Amino acid sequence: MADPRGFLTTPREVPKRRPVDVRIRDWNEVYEPQSIEHLQKQAGRCMDCGIPFCHSGCPLGNLIPEWNDLMWRGDKKEAIDRLHATNNFPEFTGRLCPAPCETACVVGINVDPVTIKQVELRTVEEAFGNGDVIPLPPDRITGKTVAVIGSGPAGLAAAQQLTRAGHTVVVYERAEKIGGLLRYGIPEFKMEKNILDRRLAQMEKEGTRFRPGINIGVDITGADLRKKYDAIVLAVGATQWRDLAIKGRENKGVYQAMEFLPWGNKQALGEIENPPINVAGKHVVILGGGDTGADCLGTSIRQGAASVTQLEIMPRPTEERPSAQPWPTYPMIFRVSSAHEEVDNRIFSVSTEEFIGDGNGNLKALKIVETKFADGKFQPVPGTERELPADFAFLAMGFTGPEKSALIDQLEVALDDRGNIKRDDKFQSSEESIYVAGDAGRGQSLIVWAIAEGRSAASAVDAYLEGESQLPSPIEPTTRSLTV
Repeated sequence: MADPRGFLTTPREVPKRRPVDVRIRDWNEVYEPQSIEHLQKQAGRCMDCGIPFCHSGCPLGNLIPEWNDLMWRGDKKEAIDRLHATNNFPEFTGRLCPAPCETACVVGINVDPVTIKQVELRTVEEAFGNGDVIPLPPDRITGKTVAVIGSGPAGLAAAQQLTRAGHTVVVYERAEKIGGLLRYGIPEFKMEKNILDRRLAQMEKEGTRFRPGINIGVDITGADLRKKYDAIVLAVGATQWRDLAIKGRENKGVYQAMEFLPWGNKQALGEIENPPINVAGKHVVILGGGDTGADCLGTSIRQGAASVTQLEIMPRPTEERPSAQPWPTYPMIFRVSSAHEEVDNRIFSVSTEEFIGDGNGNLKALKIVETKFADGKFQPVPGTERELPADFAFLAMGFTGPEKSALIDQLEVALDDRGNIKRDDKFQSSEESIYVAGDAGRGQSLIVWAIAEGRSAASAVDAYLEGESQLPSPIEPTTRSLTV
């Protein structure tokens, strides 16, 4: 194990974030560098408990006590090997995952849990810095071909696993660049895109082929795709956003979060100087209190918004773990993201009743009302209506499943009662040779689940093509996260 008394003698400490007045002037990641010595002390807090609940907290089944111990001892090469054994992209999860492993940490029963997420991130960053992340091309080529539709974390994980198994894999992406929501939905201040690009470079050297700018179902039909490839993996995500059909929705200035965030990323990367949706000097209201809402918040701040307010229909969570969500479950507690450190104008227990226009088709304000939960639904509190000035309103209320695109119709795959692409216990859709991974089959979820699903679907596809597979399958498709 790591330091036998580390969890008793060393308090939890995460890297500091750059000062707010500094970081809001740029788009760079918010954290300051952390010394390797400091990181090793944090890794030494892992107690190598008899039953490591962090394993069950992580959908990937990461071997957390093992690489904690290895990093504490300074064996960086072995540590990254153990980390990569279960996770294709720890540099993504180390930045973007909400760390259900930490809420399941045994140390966290009595004191603050181990900084698992930070050890993971630093392990892979040390490996990249030392040149220990190298291409792993297959020893042999099977002659089988696989098309992966969608280049988010699920699609990329499936593609890398199948490429390493020796199959010829082509990843199709309708956007102009590969990466899906990793590129277009995650702001630069949470993950700089060079982090994505260096991993894609590794995958290309391994043999994975990328085809961006191709809309499957339009540019290439589903029938043509089936003729060309031995198997297909649908990793198209759950991009059908939830809308708010209330009076005034047609006013200019009301946008979905995913109509706004890609332009912010292009601005951050210098690809565009004045994005079509630019909130500089304007009053912004964000509907939705989750991570996507926080991403809109941080992006609005960096664009120079005059004010930003975030609305949430749920009551303000408690700061302590609720009794109904005991350890080791993932608790719904009050959290402060880096964006909330910069501006925190959150209003809880409210809903929007109307988008008020100025008479010329432009948004002027939102009519909001306080809510209470009664009789199984949220109900407005009479007499609490008020107007909230707004030039822009961004809807960050989540997603309802995959888009009902031409591809879905052409492939004739069935949908389940939640609108997701239906699949069996081997990740296969209702059509033979067509498999489903990630949010497209699971519904909106976490990046760590997407990677786990991509790995599991790859194992199923490999077994379908070869009769058996040695690729790991960390989860079953019917396993759903009800708490994270």
